[in-house]
Amino acid sequence: MLKMVDVYSGSPRSYAMLKDVDIVMVKATQGTGYVNPNCDVDYQAAKKAGKLLGFYHYCGGGNPENEAEYFYKNTKNYTKEAVPAVDWEEMQNSSWGDYNYVKRFVQRYHTLSGVYPLIYVQQSAIAQVANCASMCGLWVAWYASMNWYSWKLPSANFNVSPWSTYTVWQFTGDDMDRNVVNVSRSGWQKIALGDNKSNSSITIPKTAKSDSWVDSVGDTWHKKNGTFKTTQRLNLRWGAKDKSSVIVTLPVGSVVKYDAYSDHDGYRWIRQPRSNGQYAYLPVKNLKTGKEFGK
Repeated sequence: MLKMVDVYSGSPRSYAMLKDVDIVMVKATQGTGYVNPNCDVDYQAAKKAGKLLGFYHYCGGGNPENEAEYFYKNTKNYTKEAVPAVDWEEMQNSSWGDYNYVKRFVQRYHTLSGVYPLIYVQQSAIAQVANCASMCGLWVAWYASMNWYSWKLPSANFNVSPWSTYTVWQFTGDDMDRNVVNVSRSGWQKIALGDNKSNSSITIPKTAKSDSWVDSVGDTWHKKNGTFKTTQRLNLRWGAKDKSSVIVTLPVGSVVKYDAYSDHDGYRWIRQPRSNGQYAYLPVKNLKTGKEFGK
């Protein structure tokens, strides 16, 4: 796993250049009236040191579309190069407890930038942002240990449903917020690029809807509605990976309605919408052999 630190104005500037760190995530904005005065100082220092990059917005609880626009306006030169994130916490947040706030924020930010941000939230409050699981990666805070000075991961067993897994886990904090990242370097860069595979900033009209997107682990999905009927027994999973937990083994002749597909890791996967904003995933074709597992 990659190692990441997140830094803000009160952090030592040296944190942006630590030798044993792969990714630096910099606080950029808060609400609609604060820009971190050290944001670009840390960002450029980390970039010069060869780090992968991220930048985040702390929600103040005002109008979510306005906050998303403020975040984009003040960081648009970072888009397509660094991964954006939105920080959803109780402190200094007048809308804490609003289950639709972050969804509105990320949808507006995606419209402006073409990128879905990661969502930072404490594990106990995942339900407040669960309706974003199909769009955004999860940056979860769950402290199994307060060993602030070690990169050694503590033992952990915590639930991140409806996500199949986290993208980033902040496992300790205070003196330094230490995080591990559950994607490769190329996966991190794919998340940063979002819908467009170029380093140029884009502006999308408010009415535009994207038919493709990059998920939390860097796989590209395409919107498509259809029905799939199995011709062999197949495992329906909580994630689109061979190692994802199995929901049920479907018998021959099972019918699955889907709303999107993705070609990755040797298979074509389809996505099945489920209750409470959750999704299940099914492999339907072996891309190496061309064998289809149904119609």
